[in-house]
Amino acid sequence: MTSHVERLIGFYKSPLGKISRALLREEIVRFAGNVRGQRVLGLGFATPYMRFALDKAERVIAAMPARQGASAWPREGPSHTVMCDPLELPLTDAAVDLIIAVHAFEHVSDTEELMRELWRVSAPNARLIVVVPKRRGTWSSIDTTPFGDGHPFSRGQLERLLRDHSFVPEQWRDALYLPPSQHALVLKSTRFFERAGRLFGPTFAGVHCVLARKELFPAVPRRKKAERLIRVPAMAPQAAMEMPGER
Repeated sequence: MTSHVERLIGFYKSPLGKISRALLREEIVRFAGNVRGQRVLGLGFATPYMRFALDKAERVIAAMPARQGASAWPREGPSHTVMCDPLELPLTDAAVDLIIAVHAFEHVSDTEELMRELWRVSAPNARLIVVVPKRRGTWSSIDTTPFGDGHPFSRGQLERLLRDHSFVPEQWRDALYLPPSQHALVLKSTRFFERAGRLFGPTFAGVHCVLARKELFPAVPRRKKAERLIRVPAMAPQAAMEMPGER
């Protein structure tokens, strides 16, 4: 099930959504580094984490899946949003320098085809930032947040997916150690949960964050899509069938 865009917007307006956005944005901004003059693509519902690139990047595009729905972003000025099929991005080859994928990988039915498409639109030495719910994390096991929807990943699964399609992981970071609860006590203790969680290891983390870099040699070729033929029955006029004895 893919989260509807209205549910995603509602979550990020909630107290827990605002806190999770702040925590994940720290990791994404640290991974992204200096984006001045670069072409940045957000995939899935990455707009809550992309505002830092608006004034610095050469171009910023937010690609939202048609099944999810799209919303205009940013609220001020012209929209940078495009609604499309993530497996058929409306971009030329080597079009972007940085891809930020949030609420994306876990909702795609064919992640291998998605990786081939991301490799196609990535410029040489481009970077890919992926945020996915952790397979055995608390956030993926509770469906009260968008991180509980879709297919979660283990670190091994995500690393194999990246390496098999010519993206080399460079940095890993786990995040969202606080419980996915709107309770006021939990929200006030956010920093405590984050510090304690990192102290005890990644067991209690809710999401994986990874920074990967595109390798220069070609990835696995894209599968050829079978042509879809629609056979239309012949429309030649025929006489109505008559039963014996009708005349």
